[in-house]
Amino acid sequence: MSGGVHLYGSYKGTIVYVSERGQEEPATYSCFSKRTRRRERAACKCVANVRALPLHHDQQVLQSAAIPPGVLWTETKVASKDQSASPTDSGEQRERLWREFFAEHSQWWNGRPEKVNARYPDFKQKKTQDALWCEDPQNPPWLEEEMAAMASGTVPLDSSSWNKRLTRYVKAGQYKKTLELFQQMQQEGVGPNKFTFVPALNSCASLQALEEGRRIHEQIIQSGCESNVFVGSTLIDMYVKCGSMEDAWRVFKKMPSRNVVSWTAMISGQVKNGQGQKALELFWQMQQEGVKPDPLTFVRVLNACASVVALEEGRLVHQQIIQCGFESNVFVGNSLVDMYAKCGSMKDALRVFNKMPSRDVVSWNALLLGLVKCGQAHKALELFQQMQREGVKPGPVTFMAILNACGITKSLNDGRHAHEQIVQSGYDSNVFVGTSLVDMYAKCGSMEDAWRVFNKMPSHDVVSWNAMMFGYLRCREGRKALEIFWQLQQEGVEPSNVTFVGALNACASVVALEEGKCIHELIIQSGCVSDVFVGNSLMDMYVKCGSMEDAWRVFYKMPSYNVVSWNIMLGGYAMQGHGIEALALFEQMCEEGVEISNITFVYLLSACSHAALVDEGLCYFESMSMVYKIPATVEHYTCMVDLLGHASDLHEAEDMVKTVPSKADVAVLRALLGACRLQPNLEIGE
Repeated sequence: MSGGVHLYGSYKGTIVYVSERGQEEPATYSCFSKRTRRRERAACKCVANVRALPLHHDQQVLQSAAIPPGVLWTETKVASKDQSASPTDSGEQRERLWREFFAEHSQWWNGRPEKVNARYPDFKQKKTQDALWCEDPQNPPWLEEEMAAMASGTVPLDSSSWNKRLTRYVKAGQYKKTLELFQQMQQEGVGPNKFTFVPALNSCASLQALEEGRRIHEQIIQSGCESNVFVGSTLIDMYVKCGSMEDAWRVFKKMPSRNVVSWTAMISGQVKNGQGQKALELFWQMQQEGVKPDPLTFVRVLNACASVVALEEGRLVHQQIIQCGFESNVFVGNSLVDMYAKCGSMKDALRVFNKMPSRDVVSWNALLLGLVKCGQAHKALELFQQMQREGVKPGPVTFMAILNACGITKSLNDGRHAHEQIVQSGYDSNVFVGTSLVDMYAKCGSMEDAWRVFNKMPSHDVVSWNAMMFGYLRCREGRKALEIFWQLQQEGVEPSNVTFVGALNACASVVALEEGKCIHELIIQSGCVSDVFVGNSLMDMYVKCGSMEDAWRVFYKMPSYNVVSWNIMLGGYAMQGHGIEALALFEQMCEEGVEISNITFVYLLSACSHAALVDEGLCYFESMSMVYKIPATVEHYTCMVDLLGHASDLHEAEDMVKTVPSKADVAVLRALLGACRLQPNLEIGE
């Protein structure tokens, strides 16, 4: 071979060179380890005018590199033309390796199950690292017949190879495949060890496959690996994610030694199961046992503080974070901002936020959501502008927070501007962002825009439908809200408790008793009838549609009541003028220890007014402040003025108006004027 030689490409383990005359000459390589690739690049650098070139995928044309005449790059060394190996020698070597392979399979790694492309060898010698490819053109002619005769799995993987393979599938998110391989591994006679159990348990956790996890737990006990701290911690994590805290506790208590991972897994499980206070107790117990928390532990504990609104304990945890030097950790910082915001201390949240050395979009989201929750929607809109000035790209959660702020403040223009940004960012197809857009437009009174966004959404969930329905309810369009409910049913979307509440409110607003009864049947079929909020909405619908019998039937069947349930029935009696029944119901409330609210007395005094029970009304009005310690409001004074006016006691009604602590409300004066009209009294009326 003479003249310049150019590197053309690689194909199935062969580097192909092309001379100036266009002749192709192969030079084989047999190892893909990082060490070998480094040696190959170093060899290239030893030759004039040749640059080190990385190996690429099959058949990909590489950058040309001029090689001096008479020089070939073979395997990991540069050789002269006379010293270069001939194709015949290479073929003989390949045949020798294959014979060694068939003679003793156990000395070769089986790379076929892990093969991602043709560059990777099918088999590799464990000691010498020699590699073999089934598709190599220099393979002996008898290979195909031998390979066909060799049964699948003749060259088994050892436990180390299986562990690597399982771990790789877990990292790739192929959890079902991981569990299948775990079973296959044992079927092929390879016993699992502590490193095998960890990826298998992680797969069970991700799939929430509790029963499969329990079977693996039994194998762990049989293998004696249960005492291993890493296996134990993974077991706890699996049980926690599968929702079995009892099993998690059992494993936790049996562990001979526990590390920070074990404690953090238990703390995380308690938070996930709504046991924030227990999570905090575990955190303090962990430190008493001398285990130091890490950043993830602090993140989980701060989540616990936020879930139970434990501001003071959150501040103590914050002090520990400073002492441990984790305050600069962005994840810990974000959790601190979130904790303070959810505990209602926006000053502390802003203080932490401003001290953070680096802030990501999660940091901004935590602060924005906190401001919206604490009723500082205008401040959230200002912060959103600052976030964009600092070059932070908003995400879906950011836009959801801002759209909520726009809806609260009725800032339709800001909402439309945010909508434009959402379209530009490509988040308009996100169902959660789309639902927030619908909700924002509905709260701002622009149902046309809400409907336009709703129709453009690629898919709708029950929350999207609820947003449209409640939007029409806010705009006092109960009939359209009902149409949305029936359309939702036609499209096969399963209504939630919130959906039923909205539909019942729509029936009440348009006095649609028959439709309300149909929805009641659907509620019974769905099993939502036991929900106290759905039950209250049913009673309210029947009361407003004038069917007290149906309302009572629902009331008696409810498994539990709250003060709202009683108030609805009391208000129904007041609305229909059944004063005696209302008083009897109030006495029953007191006997059952129901907490009386100011709304309760509004309905009670209204019932007395409609039934002209003056003495009873005066007695209840006095006991409201003296016995129940509930201060009288404008609504209570309005009821009393109406009561006295209907009883022809206009002078006492006028005196009642004068006793209102603040300036008389329009409603109070209207009640007095109405009484003057019923009992003609021009002097007081003027």
